[in-house]
This record gives sequence, structure tokens and C-alpha cells, in this order.
Amino acid sequence: MMTLYSGTVDPYSHRCRIVLYEKGMDFEVIDVDLHNKPEDLAIINPHNKVPVLVERDLVLYESNIINEYIDERFPHPQLMPPDPVMRARARLVLHNFENELFAHVNMLEHGGKAAADKARIEIRDALTQLTPILTKQKYLLNDDFSMLDVAIAPLLWRLEHYDIQLPKQAAPVLKYRERLFSRPAFIDALTPTEKAMRK
Repeated sequence: MMTLYSGTVDPYSHRCRIVLYEKGMDFEVIDVDLHNKPEDLAIINPHNKVPVLVERDLVLYESNIINEYIDERFPHPQLMPPDPVMRARARLVLHNFENELFAHVNMLEHGGKAAADKARIEIRDALTQLTPILTKQKYLLNDDFSMLDVAIAPLLWRLEHYDIQLPKQAAPVLKYRERLFSRPAFIDALTPTEKAMRK
């Protein structure tokens, strides 16, 4: 059985839980309080960060690596494109999400006020740029739910928590996020603390 060490409010851990629930497989989630981490976390991950996936002798960290492994190990439903060209493009988008969106999330959570204000603008503008894509199709890659949607969903869930307001022209993005939030796997993957973020 796979075991996921998962932060209860960590967006990266949230991604991994979504994939595990989408696959409908047996797994164990160990909730980690990020302010009081268990000692064994530092032993299995030298960076002492979550998420961490453990399966027998395999230990993985970094959410995108964990999720690709789960997707290859349990291919149904497939979340990465089967075609090598499309898969490479999807990986590039995932890489850009880390640099253009989630780097600013780190500023929101750990930076000062000026850095946080700038980060909100950067995230708002980057998400608004998704409007033309989401006007034409249901999900980011096409009309099928994919790893791209998994990657961005935790950020969309936290918009109010981060005090980010999207402009009116981004209405397709807001409709898209409600579509993500209505998926059973997304709902099952939420921790009680994450549920409280939108109350």
C-alpha cells in the first residue's frame, strides 16, 4: 500500500491526494502538521518537506514527480497524455505553473506584505490569461480532466484564503474552478482545514 505524508493545508500535498482519490486505489494518508513535523519525516525526506510518497523501498517527494509515478503505476483513469509529444507539452505547462504561479504562492505564505501584494497581482494576471483556453474547452488540456487540472486546483481553492480576486473577464476561469470542485475525488481529497478555507 502507498503511504502519503501530507500537509493538512499544503497545496502540493492537496495535489497528490486528488490523484490518489481519482485513481480510486488503496492508500494511507498521514496528516502532517507543518508546524510540528514528525521526526521520521526528516529521515525519509532530507528536505523535511511534504508531500512524501512511500511505497515499499521507494520514497518520492515533489508533487509532480509523485503524481506522474502514481499515474504510470495505476494508469486508469490516465491523467497524463499517452502521446509523447502531448505528454512533453503537459510537462512544460506543469513546469511553468511552478515558476509562474506557485512561486508566488510561496511568497504569499512566507513573504512580507509588499511581496505578498505583488504575488497576488501576478497570480491574478496569470490565471486571467487562462480565459481564452477555458472559453473553448472544459479543462486545461482539452475536454478531459488531466494532470494540469490537478496541479492548479489547490490554488483555485485557496483564492479567497489568499485574498485574490479575479476580474469579470475571467468568468470562464471561475466556472472552470467550480467544475473542478464538484468532482467527487476533489471533494474527498479535502482535509477539514481546507474545507474551512471557503466557509
